[in-house]
Amino acid sequence: MGAHVEVILLETVENVGRAGDIVRVKAGFARNYLIPRHYAVPATESNKKRFEAKMRALRLREAQRLADAQELAKLIEATAIVIAANAGESGRLFGSVTANDIADVLATKGITVDRRRIQMEENIRQLGVFEIPIRLHPEVIAKVRVEVIPNQPEYVQAPAEPESSA
Repeated sequence: MGAHVEVILLETVENVGRAGDIVRVKAGFARNYLIPRHYAVPATESNKKRFEAKMRALRLREAQRLADAQELAKLIEATAIVIAANAGESGRLFGSVTANDIADVLATKGITVDRRRIQMEENIRQLGVFEIPIRLHPEVIAKVRVEVIPNQPEYVQAPAEPESSA
């Protein structure tokens, strides 16, 4: 069994703890992941004293991030996205709708979301309506309604008139 160390979390880390918490994690996880990415610092006595005031500020900042994420979730859930895609007669798409496509359409509506937060198990390859989860915060997941419709040409060509024999 590996050695464990105590660290002070500077950011909320999913499945580990919230910003400001002092947690015990495996030494390698702290050394190779948390500390280099500035998610945590070693929980030494001097760091604990130095971070007491900062922890209060961290908790306030984390509470603000949660509130911002909840507001953004309301905005996203009130937004419906319609994406036109080329599809065959069976409704199967010739390409696919990706997280990038969804992020781009949200951006045109003034909602900025990192595409990596859009949690699609796989790209959409069929016409229809889909609920796509977006993880905005470790505690907030918004669901955006995405409707994939067939791509209609700019103009519909009228059927050719039969030639009359006069």
